[in-house]
Amino acid sequence: MSGPTDVSGETRLYGIVGDPIAQVRSPAAFNAHFAKLGLDAVFLPFHVRADGLAAAMEGFRSLRNLDGLVITVPHKFAFAELADELGDGARLVGAINALRRTADDRWIGELFDGIGFVEGLRAGGYEPAGKSFLIIGAGGAGSAIGSALLPARASRVTIADAVPERAEVLCRKLAAAGPEVAVEAVGPNPDPDGYDVVANATPLGMCEDDPLPIDPDRLSARALVADAIMKPAVTRLLREAEKRGCRVQPGQYMLDNQFPQIVKFLGLPGGAA
Repeated sequence: MSGPTDVSGETRLYGIVGDPIAQVRSPAAFNAHFAKLGLDAVFLPFHVRADGLAAAMEGFRSLRNLDGLVITVPHKFAFAELADELGDGARLVGAINALRRTADDRWIGELFDGIGFVEGLRAGGYEPAGKSFLIIGAGGAGSAIGSALLPARASRVTIADAVPERAEVLCRKLAAAGPEVAVEAVGPNPDPDGYDVVANATPLGMCEDDPLPIDPDRLSARALVADAIMKPAVTRLLREAEKRGCRVQPGQYMLDNQFPQIVKFLGLPGGAA
């Protein structure tokens, strides 16, 4: 198969579900992977609003040639409730970003954003063990990153969210799962001063006129500033951080470094060893 346009009645389908959907990079990554390996498969974007999720999932179940889905903002928690079974990481925080169909027609969900974030740090030569983290956003991406920092042996994890109760619920789960890591919830407008790593796990930055999730003047020059946003490739937050001497990690790192894990989870060749 030379590309995603060469489809037939035997082509297997995969896709990504989100709202909005124009910013996603997964279709290009997966379709390039399929073409490289000569797989008769295609990966499609599905734009589904919150009020249509249950109906969409019923539709996905009925599509006999659909084998797996990637789930993106803002549906990671909702699809966890629609899955038939959750993996360990998804069960911890109640969110997923991948679903696969089993041979007996069950849909299993798992969460890989956090693995991608941590491995992205390591791919850039930054070891998270012993470091302090400020994560802005307690949604699907923030929950995944927080949970992945427990086995990565971070020293301290602070979760900030515009809805303080959401950060508190997440922190209680993380504290119970990893009592050796200091975990704290804070409200909106967190102070990034003193943290080794500051990670934006909110949608702020997808639009150029979005407000910044933190005050960049409060960043320490020794900090690494990361963003979970894929498009634009370099957000205003990262540009402001670079001006202040910070190292930065764009969202593409998180995608690239979870991709092999998702490929393996979906049962496709060429996944993680």
